Amino acid sequence: MRTILISGASSGIGLKIAHKQLKEGNRVSVGIRDLESLEGSIIDPRNWPKDQLILNKYDALDKNSSKNWISKTVKSFGSFDTLINSAGILSKVPFLCKDDDLDEIDKTMKINFLAVWELARLSWEYLSSSKNGRIISIVSMSGKRSKGDLAAYSCSKFALMSICQTMRNVGWERGIRVTTICPGWVNTKMAQGVKTIDKLDMSQPEDISEICSTLLKLPKQSVPFEIKINCNLEI
Repeated sequence: MRTILISGASSGIGLKIAHKQLKEGNRVSVGIRDLESLEGSIIDPRNWPKDQLILNKYDALDKNSSKNWISKTVKSFGSFDTLINSAGILSKVPFLCKDDDLDEIDKTMKINFLAVWELARLSWEYLSSSKNGRIISIVSMSGKRSKGDLAAYSCSKFALMSICQTMRNVGWERGIRVTTICPGWVNTKMAQGVKTIDKLDMSQPEDISEICSTLLKLPKQSVPFEIKINCNLEI
């Protein structure tokens, strides 16, 4: 049994990951901004044992919320061995941005990159002590190549890929394995405005949750660092 922190689990990929892990009998500590958003959802806390699921208010823009989330998790579960970073935002700020866009660039970098770094840093002690710690970060194909002009978003995801590589290097001898999952379009709210690909032809959140489940079952010597997923052909 694993004890898992999951950010961004109020909807989309994070919600499906949390549900899958609960069904498999793991303990899950969810970090989200709006606690009431889970009422009536597949991980409504009223439908799961209190010793298996806990909810925590987590805002990626607030450093204190990371500390509070970890502290509450350790108080409830004793420790934890897995961190899954699913929280993120889409920004359409282009390279030739306006002065008014600078705040959004800053926000995008904080949520998609710096918050993951901070959460992993604060979790390091517990991941290390487990001797079999895991970090999974939902990155994006935009962290592998810049396609079009989503400058702020791509920069944040490239930065995320970089810090995950560094986490892997630093954590290797401590038994921590790090994996980045880099999907293209996934059928979530983030892809609602996409007209070029049918929603059913996109990767589905359940697909990503299945991949996470498999990763957490693999032995340390067989955990991949990077998994690229694309619903359309790129050459």
